[in-house]
Order: sequence, then C-alpha cells, then structure tokens
Amino acid sequence: MEVQGVIIHARFAPNGTVVEISERPDSLTPQQWFNFLSHNAGSVYQVLAGGRGVFRLTRAQLDGLKQNAVPTAA
Repeated sequence: MEVQGVIIHARFAPNGTVVEISERPDSLTPQQWFNFLSHNAGSVYQVLAGGRGVFRLTRAQLDGLKQNAVPTAA
C-alpha cells in the first residue's frame, strides 16, 4: 500500500501572522492551526520564500493531529 502524502500550505502577513493555511479544522483560526502544527509537527515544516511555508505529513499523521486539535488562545 502506498502512503499518501499531504502538503499543508501556510501564508503569512508581513507582520508574521498566519493569514491562510490549508487543511484547517473549522474550530481553529489560521494562527491557532499553525501554532498547533508547529508544536506537534514542527520537524516537518519547511520555510519557503515570499512569506510562505509548508508542513509535509502523511494522511494518517494529519488525521491524527486533527482529532487532537482543540481551540486555544491565538
């Protein structure tokens, strides 16, 4: 069986706040989802040029993270 990879794209405002991020649960703001992923999957984050970055996860890893994601202070 082939492992399905997922790339989560994040875009940042000039002040460093997250304005857009993919695969975000409805209960979290873009900044909360980025903070959660950074804390729980920071080792798979890659900084890109132009105020962007990506997390590279498997579908199973992402599904597990989404199950544990809860809203926190942004």
